[in-house]
Amino acid sequence: MKQYIDIYPDIETALHLNLPVVALESTIVSHGLPYPENVHMVMRVGEIIRRNGAYPATIAIVDGRIKIGLSKEDLERLATEKNVRKVSRRDLAYAIAKKELGATTVATTMFCAALAGIKFFVTGGIGGVHRGYSQTMDVSADLEELANTEVTVVCAGAKAILDLPRTLEYLETKGVPVIGYQTDVLPAFYSRTSPHRLNLRADSPQELAEIIRVKRDLDLRGGLLVMNPIPEEYSLDEAYINRIIDEAITEANEQAIYGKDLTPFLLKTIVDKTEGQSLEANLHLVDNNAKLGAEIAVAFQALRRG
Repeated sequence: MKQYIDIYPDIETALHLNLPVVALESTIVSHGLPYPENVHMVMRVGEIIRRNGAYPATIAIVDGRIKIGLSKEDLERLATEKNVRKVSRRDLAYAIAKKELGATTVATTMFCAALAGIKFFVTGGIGGVHRGYSQTMDVSADLEELANTEVTVVCAGAKAILDLPRTLEYLETKGVPVIGYQTDVLPAFYSRTSPHRLNLRADSPQELAEIIRVKRDLDLRGGLLVMNPIPEEYSLDEAYINRIIDEAITEANEQAIYGKDLTPFLLKTIVDKTEGQSLEANLHLVDNNAKLGAEIAVAFQALRRG
C-alpha cells in the first residue's frame, strides 16, 4: 500500500508505538464550511484530540495520494481550491488514478483509516437512509462501510435530514452495534433527543473500550457506532428543527434536487432558515465528539497495555 498512502511522520510514529490515533474526515473542510472557518475548525478539533491524549489524523486525497495527516499546505489547498472532489468509496480508485485532489466522506475516511491501522474516527453525523427511500433507493455508502470496516465511529447521530428509524433498522440488519453514550435514545444531530430508543448504552470511555476489545476478540466484522448527544447548552429544540428540516425537504422536492446534490442543499437551507444556529450547533457537536473519541482511544490503548 505504500505506493498509494503517505502517513504524516508523527502519526506514523504513533501507530508504530501503538499510541492512540483518531481519524478525521476532510469533506467538512472542502464542502462544509467557508474559508477560513474550515481551517480553524480542523485545527481546533485537532487540538481537542491532542489535549485528551491522542493524535489527530485528518484524511484526504492529495494529487492521487491517500494522505493520513495533512501538512499546512495540504489543508490550505483543500480549504481554498475549487473543484475538490468529494470522494466516497465509489470514487476512491478514480481519484487516485487521476491524481486528483479530494475530500473524504465518512465511508472513505473509514476505509483509509483502516488501511493505515487507525481504529477510531470522529465525525459530526453519519449518512443513512434518505427520506422517500421507496422512490429514490437513496442510501448512504456510510452504512455499508460500517457493516464491513472495523473502525469505531463517534458521531452525534445520523444527520437529522434522514429517515432515522430506517437508518437504525439498516444498521441492525447489518449487525452494527449502535451504542448511546450516556443516553437511551437516538440523538438527532442538532438535538439531543428523538422518539427512537436505542438497545445499547455505555456511560464511560472505559466501558466503551471494553466493548470494543471484546468485539475484536470475537472477530465480529464491521464497525461500531457511538452515538454522542450534542451538549445540552447547544441543542436545538426538537420540534423547531424538525419543522425547518421539513421545509427544506419540501423546497428540494420542488426544485427537483436529488442524489449527491441533496445533502449539501438541505444543510445550507437549514443554516439559512435557522439564521446560523444549526451551523453553530454542528461545530459544537464535532468538538464534543472529538473529546469523546480521544478518550475512548486512550482507554482502549490502556486496556491493550494492561
